[in-house]
Amino acid sequence: MKVIIVGPAFPLRGGIANFNESLCREFSKKGYDTKIYSFSLQYPSFLFPGTSQFDTGAPPKDLQIKTIINSVNPFNWITSALKIKKEKPDLVIVRYWIPFMGPCLGTMMRILKFNSNIKIIAITDNVIPHEKRFGDAFFTRYFVKSCHAFIAMSKAVLNDLNIFTDNPYKSFIPHPIYDTFGEKVSKLEARQKLKLSPNKHYILFFGFIRQYKGLDLLLQAMADVQLKKLNIMLVVAGEFYESPEPYLQLIQEGAIENNIILNTHYINSDLVKYYFCAADLIVQPYHTATQSGVTQIAYHFERPMLVTNVGGLAEMVPHQQCGYVAEKDPKQIAAYIKDFYLESREEEMVKNVKQEKNNFTWSAMIDGIMQLYKKL
Repeated sequence: MKVIIVGPAFPLRGGIANFNESLCREFSKKGYDTKIYSFSLQYPSFLFPGTSQFDTGAPPKDLQIKTIINSVNPFNWITSALKIKKEKPDLVIVRYWIPFMGPCLGTMMRILKFNSNIKIIAITDNVIPHEKRFGDAFFTRYFVKSCHAFIAMSKAVLNDLNIFTDNPYKSFIPHPIYDTFGEKVSKLEARQKLKLSPNKHYILFFGFIRQYKGLDLLLQAMADVQLKKLNIMLVVAGEFYESPEPYLQLIQEGAIENNIILNTHYINSDLVKYYFCAADLIVQPYHTATQSGVTQIAYHFERPMLVTNVGGLAEMVPHQQCGYVAEKDPKQIAAYIKDFYLESREEEMVKNVKQEKNNFTWSAMIDGIMQLYKKL
């Protein structure tokens, strides 16, 4: 059986590219003939807020990646779809994470469906975007109508799909663990690598910085007087995708300059494990969310988490077992961080995380996809 994944992959960087590569590996491991068709142009530069869309590491040698899709060239959509169609895949899995991709991917999937037996399953990271723009609903509806079935990795996205389609072929499969960043190292080794003190408490905010990620809530929480006394340090590891000024102002207003480490650049893949393993607690104080790859990296490195009660985050982190589920309230966020340290929760929560992570395997993702495929 031949499977083609349509979506970002190396040399493009980011969580969706990492996901697609892991998905391709798992399909191949299970004996499927699998490759990825990725983008030669993913976003025009004026639409991309970061410094670079590309990974500088070594390409994966175990994957077939075709880098041909141009997201803004309608002629390319046709030729790319015809190249995929010529391969005669049984199943095409297409990633959908932003309405901007609706015209490109929706057109390609229509071409693949026309006069063929190819089945198309969309993995929908978001169908309602975090940052809304004119035309979002139209582009998403155009894309959704081009697919045979859908997978959502949070129940919130599964419900959002009902706004756009009454198609009954929808499944919820939890986001698998990201296992592409190497094996766990000791906290001491990780801190030595990052030149952090072995004797301080560190919490981690990881990933690119945009308003919906809620770093503002965490910075306000860090201004809590008792948190300062507990010698807690916040490591912010990720690139600003918007102006840093509001965040720098919050740091100044809260007088927390001495409690913040700003590594606000893209974190290369080979360093990710050190940031997670150096931290006591991973904090995701999002204003809005669906699911998050950061949670699944934390599970891989067996780190407790604090998440806000938005989207699918609360589904992934059992409250007071694998971490905390807080409301979008700096005082409550601060209270849970204090509880974590004052009540010495880390050891027990790590045990629970190790057990819970068994629910998020790539094998389960493949099994769920194939069960849906058999229904089509």
